[in-house]
Amino acid sequence: MNWDQVEGNWKQMKGAIKEKWGKLTDDDLTVAHGKAETLAGRLQERYGISKEEARKQLDDFVKAHKMHA
Repeated sequence: MNWDQVEGNWKQMKGAIKEKWGKLTDDDLTVAHGKAETLAGRLQERYGISKEEARKQLDDFVKAHKMHA
């Protein structure tokens, strides 16, 4: 799965993202709406991690959550 697919399946992905990163608020997820850079920024803010670490975690998460188109 790539980030275009995440955007397209955002409603389905939100629950899994919220489960993984419980500090993210519904507002964070609404604002991000599947956009990797925005979501990485929110992870940085909530978890105090670097942009690179946030992006790595997101990429690993997407790879682990393959969805059928």
